[in-house]
Amino acid sequence: MSPLNLAAHLGQDEFLAQVLHRRYRHIPAAIPNPGELITWDDVNTILATHRLEPPRFRLSANGEMLPAHRYTAPVTTRRHTVWQRLHPTELHDRLAEGASLVIDAVDELHPPIGRAAMGLEQWLRTGVQTNLYASFTAREGFGVHWDDHDVVVIQVDGAKRWKLYGPTRTAPMYKDTDEPEPPPEEPAAELVLRPGDMLYLPRGWWHSVAASEGEHSLHLTFGIQTTTGAQLLSWLADDLRRHDVLREDLPVHATAAQQATYLERLRREVTTALEDPGLLGRYTAMRDTTDLTRLRPSLPHITGLLPADPDIRIRLTSSRAQISPAPDGDGVIFRACDNEWELAKEALPLLQRLTSAAPGTVSLGELVAATGIPIADVTAVISDLMNGQAATVVQGNRR
Repeated sequence: MSPLNLAAHLGQDEFLAQVLHRRYRHIPAAIPNPGELITWDDVNTILATHRLEPPRFRLSANGEMLPAHRYTAPVTTRRHTVWQRLHPTELHDRLAEGASLVIDAVDELHPPIGRAAMGLEQWLRTGVQTNLYASFTAREGFGVHWDDHDVVVIQVDGAKRWKLYGPTRTAPMYKDTDEPEPPPEEPAAELVLRPGDMLYLPRGWWHSVAASEGEHSLHLTFGIQTTTGAQLLSWLADDLRRHDVLREDLPVHATAAQQATYLERLRREVTTALEDPGLLGRYTAMRDTTDLTRLRPSLPHITGLLPADPDIRIRLTSSRAQISPAPDGDGVIFRACDNEWELAKEALPLLQRLTSAAPGTVSLGELVAATGIPIADVTAVISDLMNGQAATVVQGNRR
């Protein structure tokens, strides 16, 4: 099953140019069948088959996390470890009383959501974590609050009312110098999301959410990792350690004139770096090619060499891999998952087909047909990428 293309529903280039980080966007009936992402049966299966500990799985009411003992009971194993067994009846009771159910990083537990998140990562060139929220009463689970990251919300089932109050501080951060001012008493917008609706909300926007329409609610929130000037400067400080002035001890015992000379030398190096028009591109490429969010084993293929079987399906473990010419101009460089491969120029069509398929899968046979490269050579390249954690085997075409 091909991944859901959330970028297309949000507006592609127009969204990036006019909406991203600027204003909210509500898109009614954007996704005809949101159950392709997850169903209630999938949620029940995840809860029944995973030992999810708080806070990854939690119940929340009025902005507070409920104690786990109110819906789980401790179980001690023969190896003297303790885990919390979910009690479905107690869970139902807490939800009926007004608690909201939350599963963090559900994209790591359910492949269709993971593929949709990878598609967003490829488009936005940053990390994405998807959380699941289920509510059954009009009681708010979190009160009026703001998030330190942009979100893309998809209503999967039922209905949920969103009250949007707008921001009171520009781009607030998790680690910040000041807290945002309180929101206004009355919302600037009020929306009811129904199955298939999408909502984009920039970080810092105060909002409250409640299943107040007389029916239950199931929605997903794709949280978009921030990429800020503070992060750029932190990376730049490490990058500039190649210059002596960054490595020297601070002249704390020197004269005022000597300290001024040191600071001028430091300023020149930092200013020169910031004047480089390619700086943002280099930083973004670094983030793309060092991303390790979605590493995945390839069992039973543990020897590092795949069999030359055209039916074996593989995919990249990152949708943000980078292809560039080799420095000598006679090859190609492939970077992904904090690794780098220099390959012959004949491998370029293979790499392009791999990256164009991400975050979906492609078979070895399809790679041979698309590129004309013999299957032995295709298998050798894919095996190298697997050994570097940049590719993984996906058996069959499972959801």
